[in-house]
Amino acid sequence: MTAPLAPGAQLRHGRVSLALSFFVQGAVFALLVTRIPAIQDRYGISDGLLPVFLAAVPVLAGVGSIVTEQLVKRVRPSRVLRCVQPVVCLALLAVGSVGSMAQVAVALAAFGLAVGALDASMNMLGVSLQRAYGRSIMLGFHAAYSLGGIVGASLAWAGAHWKLSLGLLYGPVVAVLVPLAVVVGRWFVDQRDVAGPGKPEPVQPVEAGPGAPGAPSVSVAPAAAAAPVTPVAMRLLLPLCLVMAFAYIGDSTVSNWSAKYLQDVLGSSEQLATVPYNVYMVTTLLGRAVGDLGVRRFGAVAVVRCGTVVAAGGFAVVAAAPGAWAGMAGFTLLGLGLCVIVPQTFAAAGRYAYDSQGAGASDMAVARLNIFNYVGFLIGSPLVGALGDAWSYRGAMLVPMALVLVTLVYARSFGAPRAGYGDRHERPRTADVG
Repeated sequence: MTAPLAPGAQLRHGRVSLALSFFVQGAVFALLVTRIPAIQDRYGISDGLLPVFLAAVPVLAGVGSIVTEQLVKRVRPSRVLRCVQPVVCLALLAVGSVGSMAQVAVALAAFGLAVGALDASMNMLGVSLQRAYGRSIMLGFHAAYSLGGIVGASLAWAGAHWKLSLGLLYGPVVAVLVPLAVVVGRWFVDQRDVAGPGKPEPVQPVEAGPGAPGAPSVSVAPAAAAAPVTPVAMRLLLPLCLVMAFAYIGDSTVSNWSAKYLQDVLGSSEQLATVPYNVYMVTTLLGRAVGDLGVRRFGAVAVVRCGTVVAAGGFAVVAAAPGAWAGMAGFTLLGLGLCVIVPQTFAAAGRYAYDSQGAGASDMAVARLNIFNYVGFLIGSPLVGALGDAWSYRGAMLVPMALVLVTLVYARSFGAPRAGYGDRHERPRTADVG
């Protein structure tokens, strides 16, 4: 039967709790990255050593995502998320409270490993909930993350303005977020909980026929579900992995270079140079808040293509901007364009794996794809910096533009029959046997 268009209480509670989890993670991550200079000063980390510390976090996050891919074969993603989110919050507190460089290195390592597991499990739950809802809701979860990022950055600004120590800033925030994470974790819903009415529980979808994504899946009884999950071949996920990496190269370009570009290249004041990233975060939030409506109305392929063109246009405006205000207009377009790509990439990977290999393969595909989030984050900032020093920063902005445009080549990867989820883009019916 089709997934319910009017979700039951369990799904609604799962959706709200997961949105809150995304919000918490957005706030925690923003509190860390926006206070990097203060962390450097507190522990006396040299300019030469700082990049090593910063690079270690996404590298270890990638390791955490790989471990989670194996872990969810035995443990529900909801349990993984319930365990690691408080660890991430406490690791943030440790970063601001420990007493030596060695100790902060350990705290950052714990943060990185836990964040990898958290990002992977959070998006696994988002993909399975979207499948259960039968319509696009993934962008809404990422909108909650963006809102959390704005709140976290605002708290970090207040801490810097009032000259609060890191421990005094992080302590009260973590004291609120850890209990919140523990409480909302009680209502997480994963794919083993959302089989839907009339289906045996648990069920294991298996491939109904050879071939393409979108073939109807058949659910079998638990006795037939003991076969090990076969992951989707990495070469089949590679287009989506590239899209994910290129999107994060674009995102890290904005987060790391927007202020410097506006001040050094476009001649803005120091105060005005802080505005573009804030505008980018706000437009990212707005785009994600309405993006699900666009997917339901026009389908995922159209939304991704539109977002890609808008983002590329934003980079072009930034590169050609005659002054600071034109540059800010370009960064505004970037927020509106890039915001839809990452959530839709997770959704497409999970959907393709589910259609071809079953529910367990969906979780594994999301974990693998999540690694390329960190690949893009690692590459983006050094790439633009090296090109800017060797060539020009205006020219350097054209490189992430070109990489983001590669998404157009792979746009059809987002277009399985279920990509629209509802209204004019109904998912195919599922046969239930057993």
